[in-house]
Amino acid sequence: MRKSDLINNISDKTGIPKVDVMVAVETLIKEVKDSLASGKNIYIRGFGSFIVKKRAAKIGRNIKKNTAVHIPEHYIPAFKPAKEFVAEVKTKYKP
Repeated sequence: MRKSDLINNISDKTGIPKVDVMVAVETLIKEVKDSLASGKNIYIRGFGSFIVKKRAAKIGRNIKKNTAVHIPEHYIPAFKPAKEFVAEVKTKYKP
């Protein structure tokens, strides 16, 4: 499912115009990005947590040149689903 499909589904289920749903979805995504960029985690009960994880410094390898490359410590965004969310997917997902 793409973002446009999500917007269409929400609009169909709620009766809210697609433009308003698109603005809400875009604003949610922007707020998540801005909060994580400023170091604040986001916790949504029953859904999950958007968190910032710290990656330690390490030595990588450039395979083409066969040289060691220092990778400094850095932070990455991550999502950790809530237990209820995981349980629902496990019970309902049928490949």
